[in-house]
Amino acid sequence: MPADIVLILGDNGKEHAQALQTIIEFIGYRPVLVEQGEQWQEIVTDPKAVAAALIGSWSGDKQKIAATIKTLNNEEAQLPVFVLVPKESVSGKESWRLPGALGRLRYPFSQTELTSALQNAELFREGHQQKGQDRRSVELFRSLVGNSRATRTVRHLIEQVADSNATVLILGESGTGKEVVARNLHYHSSRRGNPFVPVNCGAIPGELLESELFGHEKGAFTGAITARQGRFELAQKGTLFLDEIGDMPMAMQVKLLRVLQERTFERVGSNKLIHVDVRIIAATHRNLEEQLQEGNFREDLYYRLNVFPIEMPPLRERVEDIPLLINEIITRIEHEKGASVRLTPAAVMALCQYPWPGNVRELANLVERLTILHPYGVVDHYDLPEKYRIEGEGISPSAPELASLERVVDTLETPRLPREGLDLKKHLSCIERSLIKQALEEADGVVAQAAHRLRMRRTTLVEKLRKYDIQREDVAPRV
Repeated sequence: MPADIVLILGDNGKEHAQALQTIIEFIGYRPVLVEQGEQWQEIVTDPKAVAAALIGSWSGDKQKIAATIKTLNNEEAQLPVFVLVPKESVSGKESWRLPGALGRLRYPFSQTELTSALQNAELFREGHQQKGQDRRSVELFRSLVGNSRATRTVRHLIEQVADSNATVLILGESGTGKEVVARNLHYHSSRRGNPFVPVNCGAIPGELLESELFGHEKGAFTGAITARQGRFELAQKGTLFLDEIGDMPMAMQVKLLRVLQERTFERVGSNKLIHVDVRIIAATHRNLEEQLQEGNFREDLYYRLNVFPIEMPPLRERVEDIPLLINEIITRIEHEKGASVRLTPAAVMALCQYPWPGNVRELANLVERLTILHPYGVVDHYDLPEKYRIEGEGISPSAPELASLERVVDTLETPRLPREGLDLKKHLSCIERSLIKQALEEADGVVAQAAHRLRMRRTTLVEKLRKYDIQREDVAPRV
C-alpha cells in the first residue's frame, strides 16, 4: 500500500510545512517535502509508493500550479493531486477547478480531513489503468486466450460493441472472466484514456452502496465528516463497471435506473444535480430472468442494462482452450513472480477432462499452486492433486485440443526468460534437483534405475544426491 505523501508547498505554504508534516506522520504516512514543483521527479523515485500529492501555490501563479499538477498526474505517474489553499482564501474554489486536481484541502487541515482525502485518492488509483498494463494488453486479458468457437464469439462481440456507448450486460458463472471482458471493452473504446472504475455491488452493504456510487456531502449521515466523490464522479468520461448487479438491493435499483435514464444524480445529502458522462457495463453470475420472476430484480432496469448482452462460456465448454490458458498463466507467473513450472501432455490431458466448477480462476489457482509445490519442475499426471487425476471418463479431448497440446509440448522445450532476469545457476540447480527426485520416485527409490533414466553413472547420481541433500526416504513412492 502506498505510504508516502508528497508535499509541494510553493512559496505561500512553507510556514505550515512543520504542522503539515506532523499530521501526515501522525496518521502513519511519510511526508516527502519538495521545495520546487519540477524537482519532485528527482526526489520521488517510485510513484507507486505515493498515496497522494499535496501542492501549494506560488504567489497566485495558476499556470505554475497547473503545470505541476500536469506532471504529477501524467500517464506514467498518475498521482492523485490535492491543491492546498489557506482557509481564509477566497480563491480556493478556483484552485479546485484546475484540470487534473482531484480535490482541495484548506490548511491547516485536521487528521479526519486528510484521511477522507486519502480515501478519495485510493478510489482514484483504482479507477486508472497503469500505462504498463495498457502496453501489455494481450497479457492483461488472459482469460480471453483460446481458439475455441465460444472464445472467438466473445472476442467478435467485444470488437462489435467496444467503440460504442451502448450499455453491456456480461453474464456467466463466477471465475469465467467477466471483469476481463469489461476491461477489454474499455481498453478498445474511445474512453480508453479515462478511468475504468469497478465496483462490486454484492460486496458493499446496501445502506452504504448509495454513498459509494453517488458520493455524499459533509454531514449527510453520521460519520460523513467531509464531502466525498462517488464512483460515478470518479468514472467521469470513462467506464463504470457494476459487478454482481444481480445482488443490488431493490431500493438502489430504482436510483440506478434514474441515473441511467437521465444521466444525472445527486450526492447523498445534497439537492444539486450532477451531470455524468459514463459508460455503464454490468455483470452478474445470476440468472436475471429468474430474478425477474421471483421479484428480486426490476424489469425496467433489466431491459435498460440488457442492451448488448455478452455471455461468458464456462471453461468446461471450451476445453480446447485449456492448454493455451495454462501456457499464458505460466508466462504471467514467470514475469510477475520469477517462478515457473511445466506440465507434461498427460497432466494437461487430465486437466482437460476435469469439469472446472471454478472456471479460469480455479485453473489459475491450481497452476500457481503447482509452481510452489514443483518449482522449475515438470508436473506429470500423478503429481496433480487427487481430484484432478481423471482417467477414462469425463470430457473427451477433441482434435483442436490435441493440436493445442503440441504447443504445450513445444513450450516445455523452450523455457522463457523472466522479464526481470534470473539467477541461472540457481535455476538450473532447481531443475536438476526436481528431475532427480522425479527419477527416484519413478524408480521407487532405486538409485541404479534412477541413474539409468537420467543417462548418468550411478556414482555421479550418488554425488548429486549428497550435493542436494536428497535422501531416498524423502522421496514419495509413485502412486
